[in-house]
Amino acid sequence: MVTQNFTSQTKELIDNLKGVCTSYGLGNDGNEFKIITQVFLYKFMNDKFGYEVKLLEPKLAAAESWEKEIAKYSDQQYEMLLLRMSPDSAKLKREHFLSNLYNRQDTAEFAKLFDDTLRDIAIFNNDIFSVKTGTGAKIVLFDELSNYITDSSQRDNFCKAIVNQLVNFSFEKIFNQKFDFFSTIFEYLIKDYNKDGGGKYAEYYTPHAVAKIMACILVDKPVSNVTGYDPSSGSGTLLMCLAHEIGVDRCTIYSQDISQKSTSMLRLNLILNNLVHSIQNIIQGNTLLVPYHTNEDKSLKKFDYIVSNPPFKLDFSEWVSSLDTKQNSERFFAGFPNVPKKDKDKMAIYPLFIQHIMYSLSTKGRAAIVVPTGFITAQSGIEKKIRERLVEQKMLRGVVSMPSNIFATTGTNVSILFLDKANTKGDIVLMDASKLGTTVKDGKNQKTLLSEEEEKLIIETFNKHEAKEDFSVVVSYEQIKEKNYSFSAGQYFEVKIEYTDITPAEFEAKMNSFKTNLDSLFAESKTLEKEIQKQLKGLRYE
Repeated sequence: MVTQNFTSQTKELIDNLKGVCTSYGLGNDGNEFKIITQVFLYKFMNDKFGYEVKLLEPKLAAAESWEKEIAKYSDQQYEMLLLRMSPDSAKLKREHFLSNLYNRQDTAEFAKLFDDTLRDIAIFNNDIFSVKTGTGAKIVLFDELSNYITDSSQRDNFCKAIVNQLVNFSFEKIFNQKFDFFSTIFEYLIKDYNKDGGGKYAEYYTPHAVAKIMACILVDKPVSNVTGYDPSSGSGTLLMCLAHEIGVDRCTIYSQDISQKSTSMLRLNLILNNLVHSIQNIIQGNTLLVPYHTNEDKSLKKFDYIVSNPPFKLDFSEWVSSLDTKQNSERFFAGFPNVPKKDKDKMAIYPLFIQHIMYSLSTKGRAAIVVPTGFITAQSGIEKKIRERLVEQKMLRGVVSMPSNIFATTGTNVSILFLDKANTKGDIVLMDASKLGTTVKDGKNQKTLLSEEEEKLIIETFNKHEAKEDFSVVVSYEQIKEKNYSFSAGQYFEVKIEYTDITPAEFEAKMNSFKTNLDSLFAESKTLEKEIQKQLKGLRYE
């Protein structure tokens, strides 16, 4: 009940912050996303700091106001307190506290004070929270948010309105919550901003059911000290689910994504989900053209677990010639997608990501990739070559074909492709889960939702390698070769022929009935034939 109430309160805070933006002319503005997410993050970090210093200092926890009590500390005492905090925690100066901003609202040029406070927090924590670009430049935590208000005379009032929405709210009661809780909050926070204005990039938010199925099938036993990677990370939903299935203290996360917006979302997601230690591995850049994560000898880094919901179609034509080199011949062994003569943005780019992922797996690495369902049966081209390689190198673990509209914003049917470089003996699970789920209205679109029982059915059936009639089959690499490398479960289901036991007398009666019907049909046919010949004869004489 506490978490339900808090979820409702948090959604109300987000709505109120959006209301402030709307009141100052920023409703549905491209900068509203930056304001909402960064203000939300500032409040979260402020409360997380208070929560952590209370754990370190019992007298702060006992105080009526921890901010007032901590104000009594000498500078040296305060500095020692900061040194005792976790290296992954945001460090705040006392002037950074939200209570300080609230108490100084009468200050001249309050907007400047507000912006300077957030900027100083970013500088003070630059080594922990900055995201790097592919060239090594750092993207700091906070922007000067008041500058998004074009009427400079309204900036002070805008910042005061933001502070007044934040001050009566607290995150402190939910810092012991896990991924499922924060994923609900995060999805609500970004729901109005989860698609790039040009529609060029993959979905920023993968449905929780899909992320859970991918993570629970990939991590079917306890592991530790492993790496996770997403080469097209979006907001990081898949990585968050994977990390929590492994254990956030037992894995290190790596990612790359070409979109600055999605990279900012991922950073927020990492902070909410206690994965701050992995922010240094979050890169904004072109994964296919300039993959950032490499070893000392410049070879590409190999990962233990890879998850990805790559963009299916994207105009990548200008970079194909740069990738088609001898150095990339093994990474892109199956070649490059055709460039459409018209509508270049419909170029199928996901096969390049599949090849990159195959190349980036460690010797015992596993991967789960969202693909268009057409990929699993394509009879020629780059898709067929990839499937052949997966079978030849014995690294296919299975495929789950998902219900239609599992992604509300696309009509493309999707499947999840599972790879496992240690799956040399076979036992490949092919599953048709397309009939599961309940269809609901999601805005203007239809969306299919899986129940917890259906999610459990998919995960347990797959991990137990169970064959269930018209749902799943377990096949070998040889069987897949015989079926022309098809990964579709339906092509391996047995055709059932039903038999009914009857007595000799019943059999004779049925045969006589068939004979009578046939005799009647033959007689009718002869009558029709004579009638047609008679009419044709009459036509000749005319």
